[in-house]
Amino acid sequence: MSDITAQICIVGGGPAGLMAGLLFARAGVETLVLEKHGDFLRDFRGDTVHPSTLELFSQLGWLGELLALPHEKVARIRGRVAGQLLGVADFRHLPVAAPFIAMMPQWDLLDFLASKARGYPGFSLRMNSEATGLTFDGRGRVSGVRIADGSAVQAGLVIAADGRRSVLRGAGELPLESLGAPMDVFWFRIPKSPGEANNSFGIFERGRIFVMIDRCDYWQCAYVFGKDGGAAVKARGLEAFKGEISALAPELRSGIPTIAGWDDVQLLSVALDRLTRWYRPGLLVIGDAAHAMSPIGGIGINLAIQDAAAAANVLAGPMARGVAPDELLADVQRRRWKPTVRMQGLQKIAQDRLIAPLLAGESQLSKPPLLMRLLDKFPLLQRIPARIIGLGFGREDIESPDAISEGG
Repeated sequence: MSDITAQICIVGGGPAGLMAGLLFARAGVETLVLEKHGDFLRDFRGDTVHPSTLELFSQLGWLGELLALPHEKVARIRGRVAGQLLGVADFRHLPVAAPFIAMMPQWDLLDFLASKARGYPGFSLRMNSEATGLTFDGRGRVSGVRIADGSAVQAGLVIAADGRRSVLRGAGELPLESLGAPMDVFWFRIPKSPGEANNSFGIFERGRIFVMIDRCDYWQCAYVFGKDGGAAVKARGLEAFKGEISALAPELRSGIPTIAGWDDVQLLSVALDRLTRWYRPGLLVIGDAAHAMSPIGGIGINLAIQDAAAAANVLAGPMARGVAPDELLADVQRRRWKPTVRMQGLQKIAQDRLIAPLLAGESQLSKPPLLMRLLDKFPLLQRIPARIIGLGFGREDIESPDAISEGG
């Protein structure tokens, strides 16, 4: 197949890739997004759209349209610790247009982003286009992307948004720092009984962590176990696994028989890592490809979208004017580095001080930790974790220009 050209080639049609593609095209930059799959219909991806992300859609004028899509609102987070259900975070007082987490299937979010992006003449999206590597010019600068079908894209800038198992960050020989993760997760669904109350909460007991996310007509469940321990869980047998879930969450018993086999249970191999350098001439890495996040707090998708907004804020205007991007790439990392490191630092503390001891059976948890008891006793304090989870650090606003409105 013949090669194609674009000002920017973005690899990965996930939240970071499509948001970046939309914002660059909105600024008048010719943008091509490559997605290796033929559709967005994959289950158990990040479905938590946080207030920081919803605020970006509000600034674009699309919040109402987005929230017309099927979703559940999570205004508070609770946890069941040592048999007590405690309040942890209350989003209702955040100073944003949508002070809640929207639990929305990621395929709906991606379809929405793609449909909005297609409204800009410089945007194109190629599905079934798997990037297999980078191309380089004679000076070692990244000049484009090789595709599995034998074609290639020549681009003034490649943005790698191809996830935590990024092919391109390896091809770009960028340095990766691993922070470690003590756990992996089995994801599965269990249908809700008619009339069952709407709730989302986590269960933290000695040796066991279990999370139930309310998805209106079903529970999205996370069974957390020690790193690389999935084979041992499976070796105990499916019935033993279902029995443990029933003991942990008796309210699920009526739906547990719907787990017919291990094919109904999907493994998330948890990673917490980051590139120490996100760029080289001709290449910028963002989202999970630049910093894989733990599932703690469900913040990964939202940090990825913040990266996309930062990349457009720094690069889109200059590139639309014909400015070469290489000298500006470091500014994107500089803008996002502290927010990423701070959030990963909090996740690392939670992993090391709560999750690892719990899973190892080292924490007795005869009663909830003091911090959780204080949060529950003084609800005003719940606004602090809500702000950290909901808005993060160094929150971006839409600063990249809108070429269409400016042209008018």
